[in-house]
Amino acid sequence: MTRIVIIGGGPGGYEAALVAAQLGADVTVVEEHGPGGACVLTDCVPSKTLIATSVRKQALLDAASLGVYFTGGPDGDVGGVYADMPLVNGRVKELAQAQSADIASRLAAEGVEIVKARGRLVDPQVVRAGDRTIRADVVIVATGATPRILPGAEPDGERVLTWRQMYDLDTLPEHLIVVGSGVTGAEFAGAYRSLGSDVTLVSSRDRMMPNEDADAAEVLEEVYRRRGMNVMGRTRASSVKRTEDGVVVTLEDGRTAEGSHCLMTVGMVPNTSGMGLEEAGVQLDKGGFIQVDKVSRTSASGVYAAGDCTGVLMLASVSAMQGRIAVWHALGEAVQPLRLATVASNIFTDPEIAAVGVSQRAIESGEVEANVVKLPLATNARAKMQGFNDGFVKLFCRPHTGIVLGGVVVAPSASELILAVSVAVSQRLTVDQLAHTFAVYPSMSGSVTEAARRLMQPLPNGGV
Repeated sequence: MTRIVIIGGGPGGYEAALVAAQLGADVTVVEEHGPGGACVLTDCVPSKTLIATSVRKQALLDAASLGVYFTGGPDGDVGGVYADMPLVNGRVKELAQAQSADIASRLAAEGVEIVKARGRLVDPQVVRAGDRTIRADVVIVATGATPRILPGAEPDGERVLTWRQMYDLDTLPEHLIVVGSGVTGAEFAGAYRSLGSDVTLVSSRDRMMPNEDADAAEVLEEVYRRRGMNVMGRTRASSVKRTEDGVVVTLEDGRTAEGSHCLMTVGMVPNTSGMGLEEAGVQLDKGGFIQVDKVSRTSASGVYAAGDCTGVLMLASVSAMQGRIAVWHALGEAVQPLRLATVASNIFTDPEIAAVGVSQRAIESGEVEANVVKLPLATNARAKMQGFNDGFVKLFCRPHTGIVLGGVVVAPSASELILAVSVAVSQRLTVDQLAHTFAVYPSMSGSVTEAARRLMQPLPNGGV
């Protein structure tokens, strides 16, 4: 029986453990904090739970456009609708613990041993877990990453915070300054604005989320500004200082921003230091991320890695797939290398932004030749009924064959709508095939099939 030891119990770790157990391996997961790791306990699950609450509250604020008024009448007063943060944060933490418990139960049912300890490599086939030494035929490192700390802006857990500390606040921040306008910054800024905080978002670039689809980022920034958010672009934070009753953020261009709290969202660093990785022959890059190939192998024989500690698209879905691929390869199963071109991603803002496949940037640079269609959400019947005016569906296909190359969706529940495009990309479907697929009417998904119809290739005699 093959003995597999997995260091880290997040998606990359526990998904690998489940596959390994089902294939008959003897599996041990070494996890310091609890099954599910940071993804479940402090990052993805808690943040999306908080965002779900903020979306519900924003829907109440927007209800007047559908003819629904509160006790204050049509003048905009919503009659005491507010976020009870002790209850909100209590639910966030309870849900995270419940999800962790569900994962623990599933692992136990499959016969996986869980060791609560910090793991480190002694050599490629030996793991030290607390006071235990465990020998393994295969080791999978899935230790994740942690929020990056900037010198001069060190979190204190009270006024200057990382997102992992936000759920310990007893009250809603009166004025939250969010430093960093990437995905995490955009998500939290939008959530706290909808919950009722004044929010200032500090962006080092000329727009929010500079690495995402430009049209999508433009829509979201317009929505945020309309909701009253102050977006300060083209500047970086040089320091964050506590004041008597809040914080002051000094920017590199000399401006300052004052608020009650500051949330730092300036990236992630891998949890790879002090683990004996380099001593065991595991190669790291200059940022400390573990170098892996497309089947999750590291440079050390018998040692694999998965998840955020590898720096390969920091998404839970990618982490889980890396872990599964590692097990399949290690146990000699048929395996398909990781295909990043088919990865669907989602930003849990309001509206959400989902994407898969090639990007608009690649098309505009000439790297990829493609036909493009973009349909405003405001033309969709179901969106009109629900009062959704912001967003679009964008679809890309090859000019001659019509094969779907990718797409972007900006809409409520874009994370669900992107699946149709994701299936088309992974299965190399054509826009004709997608266009001939029935969509419910009225539905948001109808915009996906409509976009495909706009891209259908004309036949020689003028037909379609």
